[in-house]
Amino acid sequence: MIQDRFGASERRACKLLGQPRATQRYLPVERDDEKLLVRRIIELASMFGRYGYLMIHGLLRLEGRWANHKRVERIWRQEGLKVPKKQPKRGRLWHNDGSCVRLCAERKDHVWSYDFVQARTHDGRSFRMLTLIDEFTRECLAIDVARKLNHDDVLERLAG
Repeated sequence: MIQDRFGASERRACKLLGQPRATQRYLPVERDDEKLLVRRIIELASMFGRYGYLMIHGLLRLEGRWANHKRVERIWRQEGLKVPKKQPKRGRLWHNDGSCVRLCAERKDHVWSYDFVQARTHDGRSFRMLTLIDEFTRECLAIDVARKLNHDDVLERLAG
């Protein structure tokens, strides 16, 4: 029971914490089938990775195990089970007719790529770099460095 270092009573300690004494004295009762249910929930969660606790509860009911959904949720949380986040769908690189959206480089100077890279100097000021590479040879064709780069700088570099 609760006793502080000065030997105060349980009643006084609970009053100090603002907690009912019944809460302090409560002892949880573990059911006979708790361990079997926990084991089965973990098995189902590993078999069906994208299912949450409600779907697992439904599978348990189909098996004939009548467990309350709140009990399944409590066990789910106690065991640290979580549904993994869905991976985002990647954009397609082709159309339905089979044509490619992005060209694949077949020779030198056929396809170029550019990108902006931003960094900071030791004094905290930022600068940008416009990098231009040849997709076929992976050769860097140009790197323009400036405090500010915009679309006009890109068009100027691609034209020149």
